Formats: sequence, C-alpha cells, structure tokens
Amino acid sequence: MPKVLVILGRQGSGKGTQAALLAERYGVIHVSTGDMLRAAVDAGTDLGLRAKAVMDAGDLVGDDIMIGIVDERLADDDIGANGVLLDGFPRTTAQADALAEITGGNGPDLAINLDVPSDEVTERMLARGRADDTAETIARRLELYEAETAPLLAWFKERGSLTVVDGLGTEDEVFARLAEVIDAL
Repeated sequence: MPKVLVILGRQGSGKGTQAALLAERYGVIHVSTGDMLRAAVDAGTDLGLRAKAVMDAGDLVGDDIMIGIVDERLADDDIGANGVLLDGFPRTTAQADALAEITGGNGPDLAINLDVPSDEVTERMLARGRADDTAETIARRLELYEAETAPLLAWFKERGSLTVVDGLGTEDEVFARLAEVIDAL
C-alpha cells in the first residue's frame, strides 16, 4: 500500500465515497481539504486562524495556507504510521510541488484520477437536488476543474505516479477497479 495516495476527479465523480471505502480497506488516513481546514480552524492554529479569516470573507483559501495546513497534518503520528489518502489536495501544480517537498520525494506514491465524463457528473449533481447545483453553476465548476486539473494531471504523469480509473458503474464496480490498481503496487 502506498504511503501517500491522492484521489482526483471531477465534482460528482464519487471521490468522497470511494475515498472512505479505500481508507477502510487499507487502513490509511483519509484527509480531505474540508476536513483539514476545519481541523486547523478548530485547533486554533496560526494557519487555521488565517484560513478562517479568508473563509469568513467568502474567499478561497490560497496555496500558501493550504500547503501549510497539509504540511502540519502530514506531520501527525497517525499519518506516519498508516499513510494518507489525500482528497482535494493538491489542486494546483504549486500545491503538488509543495507536496513533493513535504514528502521528501517526487510527490505521492500514487495519484488516481477517477474518470467520469462531464455529462455523467452533471446528471449526478443535478439529481442531488442541491440549490447550488444548477446546470449553469455545474458547468462553471467543471470548466474551472478542467482548467486547473489538466496541468496537475500532467504533473503526476511526468513523475510516473498517475493512474486513470474508470469511474462509471456501481459503487462496488468502481471500488474493485481502484483496489486492483492499489493491490498491484
């Protein structure tokens, strides 16, 4: 099992669901961006307080704060003992560069892109019925994802750590594909 695993994918691809299943099966610590931010804010760390100020103002937390929060979290004993599954980090190549530095290597042992076509994730998100999941907002989020993620996928591919897994099918079918990739390491 890799010590540092990253799961990527479009919104609505099932990353959160699959990350929870992978963490349970492999005993790694599932760390999501939202969890990291909330934990840092709750702990009252310097970075957490800076993140809270940014979030309270309605802005996105920048690379410098996110990198600091991830660096703090990855230093915890449970991560060292069990490994980590990062969900939502890195989002940019600058964050990926920082992750490589934090982990003392080229970055994660494995980055999995859970590939689900845009039309499918759009249908999934519309079916959730959330107020902010309109066709227009979903299209905008997917545009931003594509713009930010293409360079990130290239970053992982250049380092030989990227694997693309088909995210279509039942929860169990997708999980079986993910487990096959991880078990082959």
